[in-house]
Amino acid sequence: MSTVAINTVSINTAAMGGGASLTSGPRTHLRLTRRGRVVLTSLAAIPLVIAAGVFAINGGGAIATSQASTTTFDYVTVGPGQSLWQLAGDIAPSADRRDVVADIVHLNQLESTNVQPGQKIAIPTQYSK
Repeated sequence: MSTVAINTVSINTAAMGGGASLTSGPRTHLRLTRRGRVVLTSLAAIPLVIAAGVFAINGGGAIATSQASTTTFDYVTVGPGQSLWQLAGDIAPSADRRDVVADIVHLNQLESTNVQPGQKIAIPTQYSK
């Protein structure tokens, strides 16, 4: 049989600078104090506050002038049984009717393409004669 010799070494932890330990003890978790939470929250909020301020300052891109709009529109009265599709064909026979109907709906702020007889419809200037 063979014999094995084991040497044990004792290390003085005081000679290594005090509290150093060679054994791995329980790990402590990082604790965030109240002051640390306030600082972390402030650091996260500062860019948001700056962005909101920049947006508020530059958000008003529209320029108000004292000049009144001089755009005038031609109006067409819808006849009995007439639809916007037929009206678009009468107004701009060479243009795509889908585009004409979309422009009329947008200009008149209509909720749908349904129109009533007697209703006055503004015609976009590019389709006026």
